[in-house]
Amino acid sequence: MTSKILVLMVVACALSVPCLAAGPAHQSTLNPSRAQAAKNYPQIVLFSVAWCPHCKETKEYFTRNNIPFINRDVEMDTKAMDELTGKYNSTGVPVIVIGTGKNEVVVKGFTPELFQESLKKAQAKK
Repeated sequence: MTSKILVLMVVACALSVPCLAAGPAHQSTLNPSRAQAAKNYPQIVLFSVAWCPHCKETKEYFTRNNIPFINRDVEMDTKAMDELTGKYNSTGVPVIVIGTGKNEVVVKGFTPELFQESLKKAQAKK
């Protein structure tokens, strides 16, 4: 009986050690100035797929330049696919929608210059 308890204690300890070795969970620090800068942009929605090199370039550009965006992977989200093919009449990605409602500017494809030009158009519509 004592050996069974000893075996259970050893197993319990062995199972708990990896959790302790992993250390505490990590969190990012919030930056209020970044949040304020994000308010300078209209809503930006990126329709993309994970394997697309142009989509990856777009996401990296947005992230590198602290441009807030919503990523909608059309292979994972059927509503996003329906919106992309129906509302925006596109069968290719990336598609970037800047703004909302009547103020939307739709960009098919990506270059930094095309995005900046389209962003200015969207901001002028406000």
